[in-house]
Amino acid sequence: MGDEELWKCTATEIAAAVADRQVSASEVVEAHLERIEAVNPQVNAVAEVFADTARAEAAELDARLAGGAEPGPLAGVPFTVKDNTDVAGRATTHGLARFRDFVRPVDAPPVARLRRAGAIPIGHSNLPTMTLRGMHTVSELHGHTINPWDPAKTPGGTSGGDAVAVATGMAPVGLGNDSGGSLRNPATFGGVCGLKPSTGRYPSDHRFGPDDPSLSSQLFPVDGPMARTVGELRVAHRALVGTEARDPRAVPVPAEGPEPQRPVEVGVVVDPTGGGVDAEVRAGILAAADALAEAGHEVVEVEVPRLQEALDAYGKMVMTEFAPGWPVIRDLIGPDAARYMELSMMEGAPVELPEYLALTGVRLGLRRSWAELLERFPLLLGPVSTRLSFEPEEESRGLEEFRAYSRSMALCTASSFVGVPAVAVPAGTASGFPRGVQVIGPMYREDLCLNAAELIQNAFEPNTPVEPR
Repeated sequence: MGDEELWKCTATEIAAAVADRQVSASEVVEAHLERIEAVNPQVNAVAEVFADTARAEAAELDARLAGGAEPGPLAGVPFTVKDNTDVAGRATTHGLARFRDFVRPVDAPPVARLRRAGAIPIGHSNLPTMTLRGMHTVSELHGHTINPWDPAKTPGGTSGGDAVAVATGMAPVGLGNDSGGSLRNPATFGGVCGLKPSTGRYPSDHRFGPDDPSLSSQLFPVDGPMARTVGELRVAHRALVGTEARDPRAVPVPAEGPEPQRPVEVGVVVDPTGGGVDAEVRAGILAAADALAEAGHEVVEVEVPRLQEALDAYGKMVMTEFAPGWPVIRDLIGPDAARYMELSMMEGAPVELPEYLALTGVRLGLRRSWAELLERFPLLLGPVSTRLSFEPEEESRGLEEFRAYSRSMALCTASSFVGVPAVAVPAGTASGFPRGVQVIGPMYREDLCLNAAELIQNAFEPNTPVEPR
């Protein structure tokens, strides 16, 4: 395994080679730093490179392994971290210049867990300013991230930096987050895989300062891994699960549940809102459904329960909690970054306290409806986006464009609202651009989603790593 090949290897291949002493962690890190130097100027995905600490951590790992230490399941694997997630000794800028000195003293829980598994953070990745600017990954501090498949199309967001870094071979694994498609959307537009875990599955800490966030920000955002293959997601998932005192929401549930007695039934959702789906996206869903059927799964077209109700409740809960702080945040991020959130508040206007309290009950009822559907069909297959692609910042141009984007992402929004897990997985290409699907499962059954996603992945030729166009 030569140095020039290391950046093309999967996380599982790297960890096995480092564990067997076929290659050193230092060689792995150096190969990925060279790849970042070669590719990042074209795509602007890695906002800050941790070259010094990555080299030091790799050398330390090599010394421990030479002394007989046990390698972790991600030994020597470089990973990027979205720039709203803390890495000890580094600034968490959220894409704002005024936060460039906001150095954090400790790792966020998922960063610490990946480190304990042997992985090495290699850089902070770009994101939309404060994750509020919209789907397209552009920040005040770091500028635009470019889709390596087609620079005229968005890489998605808000975890777009991680998706592009993984897609181009700058890191085998990225750590992003998702509260309505922010991980699955860029994974699909980048031709890679992404895992949105169940609410409470992985410990996290999204505090911005000393205060804890309000209810919606406790329930909907989750951290999750991105990689080029489902197998890599599976290893990262096992490293990320478990309880931790810093996050009392995290559940003590094993990484894998009981093995199904037979192939589970799959409900297919081709056009979630009934508003139309791009022909290429439809073709990808049907091809993925065929792959599952050939593996023995019974595949039946279904409808998502109470979808519009979920979308309305999600928007109203989030905006009601967000609105009091918006005047200060708007001044902080500036008018360009504010357009998307202004459109969001036009669509999901804040409500008064009695209606907000009623919405918390609506959410429980929606979770019950989804649980009943997933009891009958333990897996759902559908689009991440019903649109194959968007132009950069298209969703922020006006209310019509915002609504088109929101409709396209309805299945992501609803699944985040009820908290169930989902895996985004590539399903080939259309006109040279990646297309993908997502597999949604019951609470805490990420393993079922991963199993099905792997069957889909195996039905298509691998697309990545890709050289930027």
